[in-house]
Amino acid sequence: MVSKNQIKRITGLHQKKFRNEQQLFIAEGIKVIQELYNSSFEIQEFYSTDSSLQLNNKVKPDIISETDLKKISCLKTPNTCLAVFKIAPSKPIKYEGLTLVLDDIRDPGNLGTIIRLCDWFGIEQLICSEETADLYNPKVIQATMGSIARVNVVYTSLERFLKNTKQPIYGAFMDGDVVYETELPTTAVLVMGNEANGVTATVEALIQKKISIPRFGKLQKTESLNVATATAILLSEFRKNLSGK
Repeated sequence: MVSKNQIKRITGLHQKKFRNEQQLFIAEGIKVIQELYNSSFEIQEFYSTDSSLQLNNKVKPDIISETDLKKISCLKTPNTCLAVFKIAPSKPIKYEGLTLVLDDIRDPGNLGTIIRLCDWFGIEQLICSEETADLYNPKVIQATMGSIARVNVVYTSLERFLKNTKQPIYGAFMDGDVVYETELPTTAVLVMGNEANGVTATVEALIQKKISIPRFGKLQKTESLNVATATAILLSEFRKNLSGK
C-alpha cells in the first residue's frame, strides 16, 4: 500500500520544480528500471502490482494496487511497476570524439529518442542548451528506454562550449551542403536545432560547416524532417566510415 503522502510526493516528481528540489526522478516499466538499476543510478523506491517482480534477491517492490499505481504514474496506461531514483551528477565535459549538441529541443519524446540514438551510435556525450527539455522529465525517461544510463547529458551554454572546442563544428540546416556528398570526420561536433525554428542565430554564427538532408520526393513539399529522424540520418553518415573497423 502507498500512503497519501507518498502519492503526493511521487506525483510531485512529475514536475521539474520538485525533481530539482528533491533531486529525484521516476521511471516506469521493468526494462527501464532494470537498466537504471544496473547502472550508476541509485534506486530509492520501487512499487509494483506484480508480487513476482524483483530486480534481484535484495530489491523487491512494495506491492500496490492498480488504482494506486495509476495515481502515481505519468502514463495513460500504467505499466506494472514504477521506481524512484536519485538524480546523478553530470560528468565533466569532454572535448573529444563525436559530440552531439541540441539547441533548444523542446519535445521530451524527441529528446528521449535522441538519447537512444546516441547510445546506438556510440555517442557518449550529449550537450544540451539550458532551454532544452528536462532530461528527467518522465516522458524523456520512457523514450530513452534505459539509454540514459550510458550517455552523459550536460546542460550548458552552447556558445561557451562551441567556443572552447577545437573540433570542427557542423550544423543541420535546410540550405546546407548535401550530407551524402560531404566528407565527414570521425571526430566532430554536430548541432541540431529547435523543432520549429532550427538553430538559433547566436549558435549559427559559430558553426563552421552547414549540412543538409536532401528531399527526394517529386513534389518537394515536405517542409522538414522530425529532428530525431534527421539526427539518426546524420549520425549514421558520420559513423559510416567506422562500420567496417
